[in-house]
Order: sequence, then structure tokens, then C-alpha cells
Amino acid sequence: MDTRTLGRTGRTVSVIGLGTWQLGADWGEVDPADARAVLETSLESGVTFYDTADVYGDGRSERFVGEFRAAHPDAGLTIATKMGRRVEQDPAHYTLENFRAWTDRSRRNLGMDTLDLVQLHCPPTAVYTSDAVYDALDTLVEEGAIAAYGVSVEETAQALEAMRRPGTATVQIILNAFRLKPLDEVLPVARETGVGIIARVPLASGLLSGKYAADTRFAENDHRTYNRQGEAFDVGETFSGVDYAKGVEAAGEFAALAPEGMTAAQAALAWIAQLDGVSAVIPGARSPEQARANAAAGAAADLGDDFRAAVTGIYDRYFREPVHSRW
Repeated sequence: MDTRTLGRTGRTVSVIGLGTWQLGADWGEVDPADARAVLETSLESGVTFYDTADVYGDGRSERFVGEFRAAHPDAGLTIATKMGRRVEQDPAHYTLENFRAWTDRSRRNLGMDTLDLVQLHCPPTAVYTSDAVYDALDTLVEEGAIAAYGVSVEETAQALEAMRRPGTATVQIILNAFRLKPLDEVLPVARETGVGIIARVPLASGLLSGKYAADTRFAENDHRTYNRQGEAFDVGETFSGVDYAKGVEAAGEFAALAPEGMTAAQAALAWIAQLDGVSAVIPGARSPEQARANAAAGAAADLGDDFRAAVTGIYDRYFREPVHSRW
């Protein structure tokens, strides 16, 4: 497993991490034993970076991760969580008082005195430009509640604004073969400033695995069913905001690019991991087998310029016009 420095946190993490949204909610039911097996297999496969949020299952995901961390005190894990989505999305809620309450809850859920990394969880755009918000986050660092802070964003403009602030350690952004805009604007600034980039939704909600068909059906409580038009949260979080039918077609072309011995999902993860400026990629996993396969992408050989050009070609044909200007 390749390792990287996680931006301004200074911490060394595995380039392939584990996103744990699916261990809390919004992807159908998850058995606790299955959740623990995914976490254990990820660690056995070299994963040391785990991303969660206070809103995933209203704390369920954090508690799973906290129990796992407690069972492996010497594993060198880095745990990132997020805050701010358990309340109405009003900039007035982003105060030091609320930040203290939210981080205290996450500290209890995770069993940590000092949280490794706390990220604002895709807040309203006005939050990214508020001096008071960054002052409050700096105060949490000074008080020892958190070691570092970052932001999770929907739009590249939000990422660029956050990276202007000296205390911003990381930016988490949707980045995959169907969402290339961060390559144009965000990664160059990240390289210049030392901000760590955490690539989320790396498989476009599973599309880039190449396993879905036009008639594939998902559970009613899976966001891939109920959020296709952005009914519950930003539509870009579901299938990266691309039209599902076109996504299936494009995913078939992408799968044909995968080198011998690699699955389409592994090729998609390796492509992101090999981008200059990316600190970590955080695919989810619903089974130990999936967790093990994802982690293997962190040790893949260089995919080469021809592969990267082909990815850009697919994006240009299918998604540049409908997607590039939106996020």
C-alpha cells in the first residue's frame, strides 16, 4: 500500500482509505458483524485512514469506527469525521458553541479525547468565506478538541475558498473518472499550498465498478434510489450527478480500459490515487472481499499516459458538457 502525507495534518496515511457512509445508513441495511468485518479486512489490507461523519446513521458509523479503533490502539490509524449536517443548513448555526457540542458528541462516539481531523460537512457556501467560522475552528485546535480541520465541499469554488485559509489542512471533494473538474482547478492549488485532497465518491456510487445495468434496481432506503434528482441532498453525491443510463454506458467503456489482472473498480481507484496532489481516496465497501479488492488498488503499477488520455476522452464525450460547469 502506498502512503501519503495527509496535507497540513502532517500525518501519514494509506493512499486508499475507507469511507464509512455505508456503515451507517443510506445504502440499505448493514449488519453490525458485516460492518466490523469490513473494517478489520481493510486494516489487514493496509488501510490506515478511515472517514466517517456524525450524520451517518446519526452516529452509528462513528460508533462502529470508534469500537474498531479501540480494538487496535497501536495500528497507527487516522480517523476523520465530519460535522454540520445534523441541523438545518443555515450559516447562523456554524458557531463556536455548536462546534464544541458537535465535536464533543463525535469524541464520545469515537472514544477519542482529541479528534484527528474534523471536516465541515458540505455547509452552505457562505460558511466557507466566514472569518468567524475559521476562528472557531482554530479555537477548537487550541483547546485540544481537534488536532486539525478541513472541509468537505460540493463545488470547486468552495474548495478554492477554503484553501486560502492557513488553518485548512484538507479538502474532501468528489473526484472520479466522471468528475474531472478538480484536476483543472483544485489539484494545482493543493500542490502549491500543501492542502491534502481526499477524493470521495471515487466509483461514482458504484457506476465505475462496471457491474450495473440500465435495469439494475437498488433498495428503497438506498440513496441511489431516492436521491437521483437531488430530493434529499445534492444530486452530485449520487452517481456523481450524471444521468444513470449514460453512466452505465460510459462505465462499460471505462471497464474495457482496465489492465489485465485489474477490475474496473481497481482501475478507477488507481487512476485517482496516481494523480499528483491526491492524499487519499475513500471508497466505501459493503463486504470484506470488496474492501480487500479496493485496498489492492493502492499498490497498482502506473496506469500510463494512454490510460489517462482515454479517461479524459470518455469524460469529454459523455459528461463534460452536462457536468463540468455544475460543480
